[in-house]
Amino acid sequence: MNKLLIATRNSGKLNEFKNFLSGLPLKIYSLDDLKIKEDIEENGKTYKENSKKKAMFYAKLSNLPTIADDGGIEISALNGKPGIKSRRWLGHESTDEELINHMLKISKNLPDNNRKAYFRAVVSFALPNGKVYSVKGEVEGIIAKKPFLKLLKGYPYRSFFYLPEIKKYYHEDQLTINEQKRYNHRYKAIVWLKPTIAKILRLKD
Repeated sequence: MNKLLIATRNSGKLNEFKNFLSGLPLKIYSLDDLKIKEDIEENGKTYKENSKKKAMFYAKLSNLPTIADDGGIEISALNGKPGIKSRRWLGHESTDEELINHMLKISKNLPDNNRKAYFRAVVSFALPNGKVYSVKGEVEGIIAKKPFLKLLKGYPYRSFFYLPEIKKYYHEDQLTINEQKRYNHRYKAIVWLKPTIAKILRLKD
């Protein structure tokens, strides 16, 4: 069975990718599974730059085909912030709790007529030989005035991200399996990337 590295230490993100790729005959590993301690500075100016850089770095390091992603939340009233700095909005690598507390202040001050926000991500698939393929996905919603009380570990912003179309929060405890796929920005990217992975690794879905 082909091996695939998901370049993350975020258990929530790892589980999402495993779920999205479940139809492919792959043995999936995380950085922790392979005891990879090395980090790479995500200093690109775009999600795509960071995503590609990370995927290529860990593919060469592990000698395995690797998936990496970069993304963030963009709030229209804040001119797209925090965007690429979503995890470092407070000037450092913030905890879920710190970001939740910050978002409580932000959500109260957003204008009622402009609470639109987007989750955007770029997912990259890299091979040890240096080839890399990237795709993007996004979902539109609004910032709720009050958060969904149950925190989804690794995803603090989802507690505030509301989908008016279905009147639910962007949270696994709220969404059905089909809704998770319909609205998940990473899943939208994986849908486009999956055939490429299958072709390159000669897999049968």
